[in-house]
Amino acid sequence: MYARALAHGLTAALTVALTLAGGQTYAAPTGSGAQSLAARVVTYDASASAEFRAAVDQGAAIWNASVDSVELRPAAAGQRANIRILADNGWPRALTTSLGNGTVYIGRQAVNQGYDTVRISAHELGHILGLPDRKPGPCTSLMSGSSAGVSCKNPYPNTAEKAEVESNFGAAFARLAEAPRNVVTVD
Repeated sequence: MYARALAHGLTAALTVALTLAGGQTYAAPTGSGAQSLAARVVTYDASASAEFRAAVDQGAAIWNASVDSVELRPAAAGQRANIRILADNGWPRALTTSLGNGTVYIGRQAVNQGYDTVRISAHELGHILGLPDRKPGPCTSLMSGSSAGVSCKNPYPNTAEKAEVESNFGAAFARLAEAPRNVVTVD
């Protein structure tokens, strides 16, 4: 999080300085340190998550505090979100269309059985971030999901899960960085 804030601050300061000096700004070249500091923003729409809205926001906040290569943000009004989050009466599940994109269902069936809503939210968001289920598994593994039992309330990814998300989004970002880049001119 600190690296992300620092990168955003430095970018803003550089843009202002170059604007005032009448210069030009260019996209960072491939392999520069600035790339590793930037996070891919993935937006989510939890407007249809009903009574689970706070749990979804907490799950997103947990991921934001745990990894630097991706940031989950609520979609702005009128903005198409990468992730739609819905409440329904079935079992929780995620339908991933691609890395960082898909639909999450926060199913009431698991909640009615006693599973923790924040753990469910963080777990299902983990699928959208590229993580598979790891069943059976201990409570220390977020992606062990329901196999950890109803008593498990741990909504935090473990070290390996964090590293896998960092790798997933770091690799995706590196592929994007190799694509032709546009030059931005500031007058």
